[in-house]
Amino acid sequence: MYYVNQEQIERRLEAIPEIAEGLRTAAQSWDGGLVLGMMQERALHLAIEVVTDVGSYLIDGFIMRDASSYEDIMDIVHEEKVFPQDVHAVLLELVRLRKPLVQEYYDWDRHSLHPLTAKLPDALERFAAHVREYLKKEL
Repeated sequence: MYYVNQEQIERRLEAIPEIAEGLRTAAQSWDGGLVLGMMQERALHLAIEVVTDVGSYLIDGFIMRDASSYEDIMDIVHEEKVFPQDVHAVLLELVRLRKPLVQEYYDWDRHSLHPLTAKLPDALERFAAHVREYLKKEL
């Protein structure tokens, strides 16, 4: 029997609507200014944390193979058929931003709209729906 921490997964998935709203607002209101730039940066960072946290909980709970990187977390969960290829592609692009956002933040361009900002909200919402469906099916 698996122990999947559904409570912690759900707490993280519940953050997605606000992250998606922040990303949509940044994309729709983009003015190249610092405030929207910082909002975009934080929303992208939170999105990375949500998908990697949820992926890690799924990997641990369902005793999937160990991940060696953030990209690997997304690959493993995708290989286990939690979400489809189109969501996987967006999430891989997202997690590759972690190093620039968290470690190389001094070089991050806060005055440009990142291409992921506009397409990520839908992918995040689909990710949440697929994770919930996977849990329902597997548990």
